[in-house]
Amino acid sequence: MSAGFPIVQGGGSLILAWQIKGKHVLVIGGGEVAAGRILNLLNADARVTVICPRHGLTPEVAYRVDSGQISHTDRIFLPLDLEPERNVSMVLTAIDDPEASTRIWKYCKKLKVPANIADVPPECDFYFGSVHRDGPLQIMVSTNGNGPRLAASIRKQIGDMLPKGTGQSVAKVGQLRRKLRAVAPGKGVDSINKRMGWMSEVCDRWSTENFNEMDEEDMEHLIQSYGPGVVPSFEDVRLRRPTNVVWEFDGSFGWL
Repeated sequence: MSAGFPIVQGGGSLILAWQIKGKHVLVIGGGEVAAGRILNLLNADARVTVICPRHGLTPEVAYRVDSGQISHTDRIFLPLDLEPERNVSMVLTAIDDPEASTRIWKYCKKLKVPANIADVPPECDFYFGSVHRDGPLQIMVSTNGNGPRLAASIRKQIGDMLPKGTGQSVAKVGQLRRKLRAVAPGKGVDSINKRMGWMSEVCDRWSTENFNEMDEEDMEHLIQSYGPGVVPSFEDVRLRRPTNVVWEFDGSFGWL
């Protein structure tokens, strides 16, 4: 800390979760690197076109073409592939031709289309990190182009440290937020701040295990505490549930 404020650490990347759903992305090349890029894009619900002669496709990429998961242009890249009417949002190259890759990068820069040239950090508007995925949970590790293999090792270590069921917990938090917005749908700044503050307190107080165990009934009881601005513990929420114990009088001096 400097003067009570965080110290600036230059040289990093601005790590973002890029919403590419439904957008058109070109992948130039059809080898193993391209296959990995394509899978990442499909996981993000992008519309993918791979540009590569058919004989250059790996079995995985050919499978995705033949099954209709991605579109295919059976030739090398041409400038017409970036014409405005094609509405391309991103370009990824993964070809063994440095000169051609550089030409594509320069063309993308001219048209202001974000591009990633595989294994050439100076010609990348963004990098691919090593990603741990567990349902809706995604954790990316980036070495800013310095050591992709090391990033993969660090990502595995982080994934191994996470409690079992962390992704399921994240999914349930999302479900709880949607339920909260349904009962408190205000769009003003005060309403948004109140929802965010209450949800933050819930996430701080409840453990991953608590969220894993939480069911629909628990959510309903928890949301009842939103109005008065209270955040009960998981144990308190469970105590509110009605018991299934049935008491019967035995006709003498006690209860069965």
